[in-house]
Amino acid sequence: MDAIVALHQRVSQSRLTAPAPDSIQLDLLMRSAARAADHGNLQPWRFLIIEGEGLIRLGQLFARVAAAKKPDITQAELDRFTAMPLRAPMIIVAIAKCQPHPKVPEIEQVIAAGAATQNILTASFALGLGAIWRSGEMAYDDTVRQAMGLSNNESLKEQILGFIYIGTPDADARPARQINPKDFFSTWTGE
Repeated sequence: MDAIVALHQRVSQSRLTAPAPDSIQLDLLMRSAARAADHGNLQPWRFLIIEGEGLIRLGQLFARVAAAKKPDITQAELDRFTAMPLRAPMIIVAIAKCQPHPKVPEIEQVIAAGAATQNILTASFALGLGAIWRSGEMAYDDTVRQAMGLSNNESLKEQILGFIYIGTPDADARPARQINPKDFFSTWTGE
């Protein structure tokens, strides 16, 4: 698929089924992430790939965290948290990996990790895969961060940017929403 077509037509797809990306597709996704804009060539990102039993364990983690936050949680709510990771055959956890740098502030590193994540989404669409970037309370929870082995010290501060649910689309992609770029582009003359 042409790059411009992929950029103009990409949509998030939430209805996903097996198969997950194969090894060749996954390699292409990883290579796409690595081409993100990156001030200082710090590669301030990393990704965790979760599938199979890992998805079940992730759902159990989500349910434990939810129960700890809400002692009177219902079984239906627990079941919802347990099932969340099972909405796709693979999840790629996008992580910003920020380190102290004299010329590249943390915000630029987070933005670069977001760009790498967006590259995965666009490459997924170009390959005929379905993907959606989800976040929510579990992405920002310290217990989830610790369970996934994220660092949080002076030399390396990591944060989850979100969960990329990825697989085979279970339905035709809806057409991309039409937008008018002039709604968010303008000219500044400095006068």
